[in-house]
Amino acid sequence: MTTKKLFSLFSILLSMVGTKALAYDIAVDNADGVPIYYNYINNGTELEVTNNGYSSDYSYAGDVVIREEVTYMNITRKVTSIGKSAFSGCSGLTSVTIPNSVINIDGAIFVDCRSLTSINVEKGNTFYDSRDNCNCIIETESNKLISGCQETTIPQSVTSIGDYAFYFCSGMTSVTIPNNVTSIGKSAFGNCGGLTSLTLGNSVTNIGDEAFRSCNGLTSVTIPNSVTSIGNEAFKDCWRLTSLIIPNSVTNMGKESFSYCSGLASVTIDNSVIGDMEFIECISLTSVSIGNNVTSIGKQAFLHCYNLTSITIPNSVTSIGQSAFDLCDFSEVISKIENPFIIYSDTFNFITFNNATLYVPGGTIDKYKAKEGWKNFANIMEVGETAIVGINNSSSTESKLYSLDGRQLKSPIKGLKIIRQSDGKTRKILVK
Repeated sequence: MTTKKLFSLFSILLSMVGTKALAYDIAVDNADGVPIYYNYINNGTELEVTNNGYSSDYSYAGDVVIREEVTYMNITRKVTSIGKSAFSGCSGLTSVTIPNSVINIDGAIFVDCRSLTSINVEKGNTFYDSRDNCNCIIETESNKLISGCQETTIPQSVTSIGDYAFYFCSGMTSVTIPNNVTSIGKSAFGNCGGLTSLTLGNSVTNIGDEAFRSCNGLTSVTIPNSVTSIGNEAFKDCWRLTSLIIPNSVTNMGKESFSYCSGLASVTIDNSVIGDMEFIECISLTSVSIGNNVTSIGKQAFLHCYNLTSITIPNSVTSIGQSAFDLCDFSEVISKIENPFIIYSDTFNFITFNNATLYVPGGTIDKYKAKEGWKNFANIMEVGETAIVGINNSSSTESKLYSLDGRQLKSPIKGLKIIRQSDGKTRKILVK
């Protein structure tokens, strides 16, 4: 067979499969002239809404009304399904109406629909609804919100937010998670760059992987005491966050939950296992308070938090991962661990080992000097457990409080400090 004939045969075969390569079986105009793209499902007896397969940005724009039935080549079929990512990336889409006939919606279907402001499921649909004019799609039986838009108001009756429900919803500026919601799915609000206000209800127990990743407009987050689990990369790249309190209800934190939050200055961790790479590259971090129930600090947990100059490790900690505090420029490390365990040679960097002072509980210095990793500190000192609750006005004239570098402090700050008494004597104390 000649090359010319082979080329001709290939061209014919390509033309035969070309339509399906567009990712839809048929396109039918609505009464308003807007084409809707469909695939045949259930052996060709029903239709599923899809996109045109070229670029989703060109699939749909303006107001789209999905019909219950479509007639094509004299055959009428019901529209029963909306396929995965059917409307995703349609930047010109403004509203969508979903008919009663739809009984299956394949997850979040409005990803990156930045102009979408109205979502309506027709009343009478027994599988999905848009109750209370909420501008979203709710799975009726489970009360799960599966897809929303920038104008969504989450109803009080919703109990969970589905995966990718608001993913890349860049026009959303504020969201309130009602008190009946217990879980927030994977990437539910990921890349909502315009989100500046977030209120989490007091029944949320689980924040999923990447749930709020790259929400760069968020400056603060209050995590309620109901939360027990924070997923991998849940708040990664939220670089405008400045402060964070992780409550003692949290018992599980995934990897990189708050990594690359470069604006984060202070963190309080009341009760949790600190996961791997949890705060990696949080370069503005200057204050970390680790609660007395934390048992583990993961590898690279605070890697390259180079503005941290002091850290206090409670006695509850039983393991510290590799490079947990590498590239942190500590001047002091306060360990309250009474029975030191082996740490890695790079848990702290060589500058910390050579220049920082390691303060350990009274009577334990020999244990630290003999234990792998800890013994790399060139300067190890024992301290007592004297604590200051505060300095009142009457005593402030009789004694003064200083940092280790000699700066006078107006009020007590956690860590090892120097107190000068009225008789001129000085002593080191540990402020709790």
